Amino acid sequence: MALETDLLLDRRRLKRRLNFWRVAAVVAVVAAGVAVAGRAGSLPAVGVRHVARVNLTGVITEDTKLLQAVTDLAKDATVPAVIVSIDSPGGSVAGGESLRAALIRVAAAKPVVAVMRGTAASAGYMVALPAARIFARDATLTGSIGVILQTGEVSGLLGKLGASAEAITSGPLKDQPSLTRGLTPQGREYLHGLVDDMYDQFVGMVAEARHMEPTRVRELADGRAYTGRQAQKLGLVDEIGGELEARDWLARERGIPASTPVRDMQTGTLYERTLGASLPGFWQSLFGGVAAPGGAWAIWQGQVGG
Repeated sequence: MALETDLLLDRRRLKRRLNFWRVAAVVAVVAAGVAVAGRAGSLPAVGVRHVARVNLTGVITEDTKLLQAVTDLAKDATVPAVIVSIDSPGGSVAGGESLRAALIRVAAAKPVVAVMRGTAASAGYMVALPAARIFARDATLTGSIGVILQTGEVSGLLGKLGASAEAITSGPLKDQPSLTRGLTPQGREYLHGLVDDMYDQFVGMVAEARHMEPTRVRELADGRAYTGRQAQKLGLVDEIGGELEARDWLARERGIPASTPVRDMQTGTLYERTLGASLPGFWQSLFGGVAAPGGAWAIWQGQVGG
C-alpha cells in the first residue's frame, strides 16, 4: 500500500512540473509575440517614406538574399537615403566585393552613409567605401586593408600515425595548397601572386573612393587596424560620430529631414532572421578566418575588449 501511495505522489509531482513548464512555455511565446508586435509598431508601415538601415554584423560572406535586398533599395521610391551600419571584422574578399558593388548601385541612385560601430575592418571597411560620408567612433577599429590566405599542413602528424596521402594531379600547382603536402617554392610564389592581385584590387578601391594616390594607400595598407580617430586623420573616414551625426549630415547636406523614420532592411523569413541564420553565423564568426579553405579573406583577426 505504501508503494502505491508513493507512486501516486510521484505522478502528481510530475504532473505539476509538466504543467509548470507548459505554462512557462506559453508565457514565453506570448512575451515574444508582444515584443515583436511592439517593435513592429515602432517601425514605419510598409510604403511609408523612411531611411533604410542596412545592418552588417559579423563575418561578411556572399549572401544572395542580402545582395538582392540591398540592390532593391536603389529602386525603392519610399527610401530617400540609406544608412549602412557596420560591426564586422571583415570576411571573404568575394563577399566584400559583391556587397560593395551592390552598395555602389544604391549610391548612384540616392545618398548612402556608413556608420562604423565597434569594428569595421578589412572587408568591413571595404563595404563602407561606396558611402558619400563615413562616420566612426573614436575607438572604432577600422582599416586592416589587406588580404590573407591561410592553409595548414599535417603530413608530419600523418607520418607519426603511420598514415600517408597521395595526390595525382594534372599539374604541379593543382594541389597547392594541400593539407597533406607542404607548399613548394613554386606553389608559394603562385599563391602569393593571387594574394597580391587581390590586394592590388583592394588598394584600388580605397584610392578611388577616398580620392587618394595608390602609393599613399599602400603606405597605410600594411594590414594594420586603426582607431576611428587615427583613421580620420589619415583620411580613411570622414567624421567622428554615429547614427545621430549621420542623420544630421543627411539633413544638412542632402535635405533628408531628421524626423524621417529609420527602418531596418529585412531579408528572409522571421526564422531565417533569428535562429535559422544566427547559429551558422556564430560558428562562421568563430572559425571563418581560420578553417575556411574556400578562398582568400579580408579579415582582421585581433580581439579587443574593455
